[in-house]
Parts: sequence; C-alpha cells; structure tokens
Amino acid sequence: MSAEAHGHDHGHDHEHEHHHKDTFITKYIFSIDHKMIAKQYLITGIIMGIIGIAMSLLFRMQLAWPEESFKIFNVLLGDKFAPDGVMANDIYLALVTIHGTIMVFFVLTAGLSGTFSNLLIPLQIGARDMASGFMNMISYWLFFLSAVVMLCSLFVEAGPASAGWTIYPPLSALPQAIPGSGTGMTLWLVSMAIFIASSLMGSLNYIVTVINLRTKGMSMTRLPLTIWTFFVTAIIGVISFPVLLSAALLLIFDRSFGTSFFLSDIYIAGEVLHYQGGSPVLFEHLFWFLGHPEVYIVILPAMGLVSEIMATNSRKPIFGYRAMIMSVLAIAFLSTIVWGHHMFISGMNPFLGSVFTFTTLLIAIPSAVKAFNWITTLWKGNLQFNPAMLFSIGMVSTFITGGLTGIILGDSTLDINVHDTYFVIAHFHLVMGISALYGMFAGIYHWFPKMYGRMLNKNLGYIHFWITAVCAYGVFFPMHFIGLAGLPRRYYTNTNFPLFDDLQNVNVLITTFALVGGAFQLVFLYNFFSSIFYGKKAVQNPWKSTTLEWTTPVEHIHGNWPGEIPHVYRWPYDYSNPNHDVDFVPQNVPMKEGEEVLHH
Repeated sequence: MSAEAHGHDHGHDHEHEHHHKDTFITKYIFSIDHKMIAKQYLITGIIMGIIGIAMSLLFRMQLAWPEESFKIFNVLLGDKFAPDGVMANDIYLALVTIHGTIMVFFVLTAGLSGTFSNLLIPLQIGARDMASGFMNMISYWLFFLSAVVMLCSLFVEAGPASAGWTIYPPLSALPQAIPGSGTGMTLWLVSMAIFIASSLMGSLNYIVTVINLRTKGMSMTRLPLTIWTFFVTAIIGVISFPVLLSAALLLIFDRSFGTSFFLSDIYIAGEVLHYQGGSPVLFEHLFWFLGHPEVYIVILPAMGLVSEIMATNSRKPIFGYRAMIMSVLAIAFLSTIVWGHHMFISGMNPFLGSVFTFTTLLIAIPSAVKAFNWITTLWKGNLQFNPAMLFSIGMVSTFITGGLTGIILGDSTLDINVHDTYFVIAHFHLVMGISALYGMFAGIYHWFPKMYGRMLNKNLGYIHFWITAVCAYGVFFPMHFIGLAGLPRRYYTNTNFPLFDDLQNVNVLITTFALVGGAFQLVFLYNFFSSIFYGKKAVQNPWKSTTLEWTTPVEHIHGNWPGEIPHVYRWPYDYSNPNHDVDFVPQNVPMKEGEEVLHH
C-alpha cells in the first residue's frame, strides 16, 4: 500500500474517535459496518436454512410413506395442496424446487460468501472496512429483498415454481404447462434477478477490497487462505452470474412477452403454439455455465475456512500453502469449462461429451491436492478437537466421498446410466451441500467469538457434530444404491413401479435419518441464539491464532483497530515455529534478528 494511503489511515483513526452516535436503525438495520452486515447475512441465511430443511423433511416424509395422511401436511400446505393430509403431486415438485433454490443460493452462497467474506476480508487483510460500505449495505438489502420475493412465491394461488431448481424450459417457459409455471415462476425469476444484482455488488466489493486495502507488509503470499478463496470466489461470481441473469431475463421474455428464445414447435393438449426457432438446450447451456461455477462459489469459501481452522487446531503450518493457492486458481479456471457434464443426455455430439469428460476429470487433480494437503496438515499435529475442528475434518471426509462419485458422473459413458437418478442427488449433496454446510458450521463455531464476543457451548457443539455427521451419511449414503438401482429423482411416489417396491424400505431409512438429523439442528439453533446473549465471555484470541482478526479488541468498534492498523511481517501460519518459545507467532510480530522466513 502507498504512503498516502497510510497517511489517510491516521486521519481515519482521528475521525473514528469522534464518530457520531449510532441509532438503532443505523447500527442494526441500515449498517455500513462490515461486521454487522456479516451478522445480517448469517442470521438471514440461518432463517432460510430452517425453511429449506423443513421443506426437505416434508418431501422426505412423502417419499417414505407415499399416499399416507399426515396432519402436518394439512397444517402447513393447506387443503388445496394436502387434502385430508395427503400431499398433492404439484406441491411435491414445488417443495423440491424451492428447497434446492433456497439451499444453493440463499443458504450456502449467502451464508458462506456473504457472512465470512464480509466478516473476515477487512479483519484479516488489515483494513478499516470494505472498499464501499454503502455498496455492501445495498448488497445485503437486495439479498434480503430477493429472499422475501422467493418466500412470497410460496403464497401465490397456483403454487410456487415447480420446474426443479434448474427451471428447464419448456416446463418453466409456458405458464399453462403446470400450475407452478404461473405467477410462482415469475416471482422465482424476479427473485433470482435481484439476488444476482446483490451477489455482483458484493463480489466487486470483495475483489476491490482485497486488491486495494491490504495493510503494509500484507503481500498476496501473506494472505490467509480464507482470503484467497473469498477473492477467487468473488471473481468466479463476477464471471458467471451475469450469464444466469441473461438466461433468467430471456426466460421472462419468453414467458411474458411472446419471444421464442427457448421454445419451438410445441403442442399443448392438441393446440399448436406459435413459438418457432428457439432451443431449450440453449437455456441448459446458459444455466449450467453459471450452475457449475456456482458449486465452486459454494465450496471454495468452505475450503478456505477449513484450511484456516485446521492449521490453527493442528498447531502447525498449513501444508503446501502455495500449492493450495494454485489449486484454488486451477479450480476456478477449470470450473468455467466443464458445464457440459450436466448435459450428457441432451443429445450433444459424443466428441464434445468426451471433451467435457476430460476437463471434468482434470478438476480432480487440484481437488486431490487440497485433500492431501489437509490430511498432511493433520499428520503428526497437536490436534485440538473442538467443534470447529471436527466439522472441518467432517468436511474433508464428505468432500472426498462425494468427490469420488463425481468421477463416475463426470464420465459421459458412465453418467448416462445414472443420470437423473438418486445417485446424482447423493453425489452433489455430499460434495457440495454437506461439505459446504460443514464448512459453514466450522466457520460459525470458530469465528463466533469474533462476531459476538462470546463463546458457543462446546458440549452442545459435540452433540451437534456427531448426530449431524451420522445422519448426513445415513441420508446420502444409501441414495447411491437406490440410484444405481435406477430410481429416478423428482418422482413424488414410486408405487406405480413394481420394479422399485424393494427400495421402499431404504427410503424409510433415509427419511428416518433425515428427520433425526433435522431435529438435532435445533441443538445448534439453541446454542447459537442463547450464546449471543448468555455465552461465556470470549478472550481476545481464544484459539491462539496467528491472523490479524484476533489482534482487534473483543468489543466491536468502527474501523476495527482503535489505534494504528498493525503492519504484517510474516506469513499467516507461523505455528510451532522453532525460533520462538510460544507455539504461535501472530502476523504483526516483527521478525527477530537472524530469523529465517519459514519456507512455504
């Protein structure tokens, strides 16, 4: 950073001493402080997560006990969608659609990028705040607005969007196709357009902050891996989200303004529609060009959080710091050239299929580098098994098990056999859903003291981890087998197919695990919300960590540091450094005379 910028910092300190008194509205609602915005994202994400998980439990009950009457169906879904407590097929599709949309965009994208990029970027690079606090605030409120629009779509008369979270046309493009393609679908598209605007504003802010606002001495190779992953995630978002926006806008045109981007030669109930010349496969290309980078937008921040937490709780430097950075960059590049593996059965040229197979299997290399480096970081470490560490290790486990099935799905020859079965569901829920969720939980347990100045209850954290870990595998491991047996996804009942009768017991098993795992998230919710007010008071650096956020005072202040911003003299993983008596050396501790920089 330049000398002028440092001069500006001192002026800034002075300004903060005379900061105007915050009212409730400027402090908690329209706040431009990155720490408060991070909390807003997190709590919004948790509320959306409760809704998303509740939906999945409803349709899991339907799959385990089809045609059965449940009072709760009638209470939650009403007489129209659950007459006499029996779930209607329309609402089953709607639940699956909105569950997918909420979990991918409103929980994992916002809960990880929104929360932790906002909380950690300024604190870990040594900045007073984000590059633009105002833009940061707008980005959260657009996110909030899009969440509200998405929830409003649940209450329209014909029902919410029901074309799956991928909303393929023509099902999603023709309002007369199914009840869920009416107003509910329009609201879904409007919500996504607002969400993308929010995401782009956030991403641009994160990129500018990391490039421009690093403190003196904080070179790119001294950045914690968390910041590297947030930075690269934001870049992927800026590249790929506009493509989804174009797909959503063109779909709005097709639905409401009579264009034919995605429609051609369509008959409904014997009636010939006037659409000519469009292609539904074009929509698939536009959707998946975002859709695949999106799964890395979800998993990369989790990888960064896990790397940081593992190094801290192994009390040793992260293994292969530069290899970790290179693998993040490689994943980011490759993620933009593999989208076709979602479309192997769309009638694509087999040669093109083999190209996408090749690029998809290449992603296994940087992913394996990360997995090996995490395992080697744990190797012979002085492991501290707190809840954050357990969730981090759980994330490595689910990332590996889920990633292995990706090798099958990434191969066009093998994928054709299991495409659109429960095998796909098992794969992506483990590798992206559960792994990202574990990364998010790990981050919450680790940085909760930084956010709220209090500690979460450790024993409740252990209960939360072990029940969640067992139930997550209990839900998604058996799905591989029913998928290999040919059970298709998105069918609300399989009673018409005698072929699948033997699989019904497995569905009951899966649903039982889901209900138990879902119920035990209440332990986390209780722990989270009670600890905000009644948790044990935190010390400044509870995990004895080396990064800059633990040099700030426990009480939140505008500008993060009361005096001058600390300067950085060393890389972020100086644990168990033989030149020092203590087992961690914070980044702002100057090098001793004759001390060598640890090679990384």
